[in-house]
Amino acid sequence: MSITPIQLDHVAYRCKDAKETADFYTTLLGMKLVAAVTDSHVPSTKEYCPHIHVFFALEDGSCVAFFETPEEPPMGRDPNTPDWVQHLALQVSDRDTLLAAKARLEAAGIKVIGPKDGHLCVSIYFFDPNGHRLELTNRKVVPDERTERDAYRILEQWSATKQPVRDVPLERPL
Repeated sequence: MSITPIQLDHVAYRCKDAKETADFYTTLLGMKLVAAVTDSHVPSTKEYCPHIHVFFALEDGSCVAFFETPEEPPMGRDPNTPDWVQHLALQVSDRDTLLAAKARLEAAGIKVIGPKDGHLCVSIYFFDPNGHRLELTNRKVVPDERTERDAYRILEQWSATKQPVRDVPLERPL
């Protein structure tokens, strides 16, 4: 029996205000609010922590979810991690959709970087109202067996040197 997950169910982040977060994800990104759950205690740990947990669906049924926890100290960021590192990348169907999303976000006053041509995709970058960095992507390359083999060779050299890898021959250059 394989234990390899079959798809993403949801990824969860904290939010400052569930209503503001819902407005952003439904209005600007066109995602559906598909579930909301509230409780005074955390189901897994039983600790007291009043919260709402809201879920926004992607077309494949997977979700991006947020917890608002009003009695906890304000949200923060890891000061030792650059802002660009921790982000959520969501794929859109095509380049026109990516450009339309950029226009919609900018019309709403959201600062957008890109489109930027990356290795696997063309992307735009922006922050949600909670300070979470988001990336909308349009895939250029679908990873396959060649990129998988390349990835292991690149990882091996990176692990040995902790420096950018430039001299590994690739089966499928990105």
